Amino acid sequence: MAEQERAIRTRRAILLAAAKVFQERGYQTATISEILSAAGVTKGALYFHFQSKEELAQGVLNAQYQDLVIPDRTTKLQEIVDMVALHTYRLETNPMVRASVRLAMDQRATDLDRSGPWQDWVDGVQSKLERAQAQGELLPHVLPAETASVIVGAYGGVQSMSQAVSDYGDLVVRVSALLRHLLPSISQPSVLPSLDLSETRGQRVYEEALEHSKQLAAAS
Repeated sequence: MAEQERAIRTRRAILLAAAKVFQERGYQTATISEILSAAGVTKGALYFHFQSKEELAQGVLNAQYQDLVIPDRTTKLQEIVDMVALHTYRLETNPMVRASVRLAMDQRATDLDRSGPWQDWVDGVQSKLERAQAQGELLPHVLPAETASVIVGAYGGVQSMSQAVSDYGDLVVRVSALLRHLLPSISQPSVLPSLDLSETRGQRVYEEALEHSKQLAAAS
């Protein structure tokens, strides 16, 4: 058990170091030597967990996946808002998530498959849009697959702009504005007043999802 815990800690340390180097240097120019130096581990320890720089990058990219479980909401559009709010909060507070986003948007990383996080987001939003549609929350013209791509693409653009302009200092404000502009174009007017788009939503959702996830783990 002690060895397993030590291996988990070592893997985590390597990923955190890789995240730091990728965020500072970009995927293309980052080197294994720099990651080794930042992690403070031997080459053997690194290659025990990761066989290549690409495998390391995929490990960092996977950090973007939202493993916290958001409780079901009566309004499915609120669940989409909460997905965005939670990710926004994690992007502001979690260095690994920031590095993951940097990698996903790194257009110079041509030999790295960066599609996973994007597709995961599109699939998640599309699924919730389909449920919202079944509940009569959406306007008649909405096509869930198309709308999901538009929402994810717009959100990615806002993240990129905020990073360039203020190092994510204004991200919450920009995301709130994005949702206020997008949602009226897809939501039934009767649903809009019930949606919580407040700028403090992300932290509240994070704390709620953390507690909900703990309860699910304890019950399993």
